[in-house]
Amino acid sequence: MPKEFYTEKDIEDLFQRGIKSLQITENVILTELAYEKARRLGLQLITDRADNPPAAPVRPHLSESPVRQTAPAKPTIDPVSPVATTQPKPTPSNSNDVEKRIRSAVIARLGDQVDAKLLDNIIHRVVKGIGLK
Repeated sequence: MPKEFYTEKDIEDLFQRGIKSLQITENVILTELAYEKARRLGLQLITDRADNPPAAPVRPHLSESPVRQTAPAKPTIDPVSPVATTQPKPTPSNSNDVEKRIRSAVIARLGDQVDAKLLDNIIHRVVKGIGLK
C-alpha cells in the first residue's frame, strides 16, 4: 500500500474543512511541520504507537531505565586526626587541561579521521559554552 504524506498545508486544509482528527498508521507520514501544526490547531492525531514526532529519536535508555545517582565520595580517615573527612573528586585545574583530555580522547577514538584544527575549535567553543573559560 502506498504511503500518504501530509504537510503543514495539508493539516491546515483538513482543519479548515472541519476534520478534527487524523488516523496515523504506518502508511501515513506527517512532516515535522505538519505534526507541529496539528498540535497547534488541536487536530487530534490517533495512533496505536508511541507519541513521537517525526524527528524525535527513540531513546529507550532514557525513558525505561531508572535514573542512576552517583555515590557520594567515601569518607577517609586522616591518620593525624580521628575525624572522618570527605575527599572531593579531583577536578581539572583549568580549561586547557579539560581541552587536552577531550582532544586526546577524541584522537584515540577517531585517529586521523578528524581535522585537528577543526577539533580544537569545536572543543574550545564547547568548553567556553559550558562556562569553563
